[in-house]
Amino acid sequence: MAAGQVVMPAKYKTSVKDPGIQGILKMTEDKFVFTPNNPRLSGKFDVGFGSIKGHKFSKEGSKQALLNLTQDPEIKGGGYIFEFEKFSDRDVCRDFVGKVLGKIQAMVSSGQDAKVVSERSAITVHDEQLSASEMERRMKLLREDCELQKLHKQFVISGVLTEAEFWATRKKLLNVDDASRTPKQRVGFKSSMLSDVKPSTDGQSNKVMFTLTPEIIHQIFAEKPAVHRAFLNLVPSKMKEKDFWTKYFRAEYLHWTKNSVAAAAEAAEDEELAVFLEHDDILASEARRKIRRVDPTLDMEADQGDDYMHLPDHGILRDGSKETTYSEYEQCKRTLLQDINRHAAVVLEGRALDVELGDTRTVAEALARSKQVELATEATDENANQDRLERVSMMAEIEDLQAPRNLPFAPLHIKDPREYFDSQQANAVKALGDTVAGTKEMNCSLSTKEAYGSLRGLISEMKVAGLSDPIVKPEVALKALNGLAQHVSSTKYHLQKNPHESVLDRLPNKTKEELLHHWASIQELLKHFWSSYPITTTYLYTKVCRLKDAMAQIYPKLQEIKESVQSDFRHQVSLLVQPMLQALDAAFAHYDAELQKRSAGSGERPNGFV
Repeated sequence: MAAGQVVMPAKYKTSVKDPGIQGILKMTEDKFVFTPNNPRLSGKFDVGFGSIKGHKFSKEGSKQALLNLTQDPEIKGGGYIFEFEKFSDRDVCRDFVGKVLGKIQAMVSSGQDAKVVSERSAITVHDEQLSASEMERRMKLLREDCELQKLHKQFVISGVLTEAEFWATRKKLLNVDDASRTPKQRVGFKSSMLSDVKPSTDGQSNKVMFTLTPEIIHQIFAEKPAVHRAFLNLVPSKMKEKDFWTKYFRAEYLHWTKNSVAAAAEAAEDEELAVFLEHDDILASEARRKIRRVDPTLDMEADQGDDYMHLPDHGILRDGSKETTYSEYEQCKRTLLQDINRHAAVVLEGRALDVELGDTRTVAEALARSKQVELATEATDENANQDRLERVSMMAEIEDLQAPRNLPFAPLHIKDPREYFDSQQANAVKALGDTVAGTKEMNCSLSTKEAYGSLRGLISEMKVAGLSDPIVKPEVALKALNGLAQHVSSTKYHLQKNPHESVLDRLPNKTKEELLHHWASIQELLKHFWSSYPITTTYLYTKVCRLKDAMAQIYPKLQEIKESVQSDFRHQVSLLVQPMLQALDAAFAHYDAELQKRSAGSGERPNGFV
């Protein structure tokens, strides 16, 4: 079999269920020819690859080893289906077709590089069949990312990686739909307040009517948690929904008329109506929790009287009238400031529900579930928040007003200081002696004369024999000196340059682009290389061999870059190239180690390859 062609026995089928015509399939780089074994049958054809836009194939392990070469939809005749005896034969033809189609696409003008994938109607590579939307996403990614386009052209078209292998490491980019990338804009609450919903009369009777819509119901539940809780508890077990809202708007009408005396009287007679007239205990509980999270150095009580609300005849103008305070009816009174603050808080929080607003019960239950999630989150953050408040409190302390805080300590009591320090010295000398090979055992209890004589003997021995190891190794010193000289030369050359520039910024643009591209290529190859281990199949072994050959080609390219730059930049380029070479060396060392480990004692290559 020649390198530029593939010849395989196969069956040609017009459909998957067709029994097919047995013959010989011959593929070259420009066309494929099918010749039936029976010359009497009319099934011979000669088709150029220029009319083929993609190829599909069945998964390994299925009943038939099929390969479908799809044509351009504008060309009549559909595609060409071939059945092979073995999946390995089919895979050889599949890979050959992929390389040929890749070369054909590469011959298109450079402006069409991003369409290498998109112009195949339905590609099936390595057990993967693509839909039109997936093809469009791949095409868009290649158009938007020129670096990704270079890597695709370098590795996929050259046959180092298949389409499926290349895109398998970018599933997150492919799985994200264009619509989901852009955050969806959800409709929030209207800026109009609930108090702006005015009652209306028909002019003929004393009936007062309020307009109630699903949007208003949702806003009521969000701004008034007590009403939301009452709806879940009362409807429909104790009253109908219509009666519930009638009582609610009765309470709102009493607030609107500013008749706190009548409101208190009706609340005393009707417990269900009192829920809407009295202060919201849930909001009060939320306010207390929020206050506990406030910076303790902020004294809110000190500013309480700044608005003069505590003085007589001072109030907030609302609807042209002034609110006055009646302490005995304070429970049934609500200020405009409270309504504004609560409405503003709800609007800023946004609408957290994505359910339809048609059914009131569904909206109420969904809102209850979201509140439970919020409470659970607050409970988990309570400890962290308490620690934060303690740290803030300690940081805000005035030191000279605080009581002295002495850290607890245990006093050290040494009965015999001389014995203690002598033992410490002996231990230190012993540890030093253990670390030095060939050191003679020393007697720590020497007289002054004996110690002086021992020291003179060591000095005399050192003069005669010299040091066993040099203080500084010559080769290390020379390497450090050369590196320092090159650094000084480079620094002198780049004097007056921007000190905030990186090493890459100081290199020529061409060298910089080449280094970045090689680094991206190495990362891509190593990512696929390490993910292929352990090698358990023939496919993985073939893939690792392709990756190894591709990585081996990068070594001379990096060396060429180092030799092509000026001498002033050569040291900096070497520093940049060094981690690339180390990463490649680690991959090759692992490959060789695995090869020796698997072939040791058997004389065979990994996975049975001879």
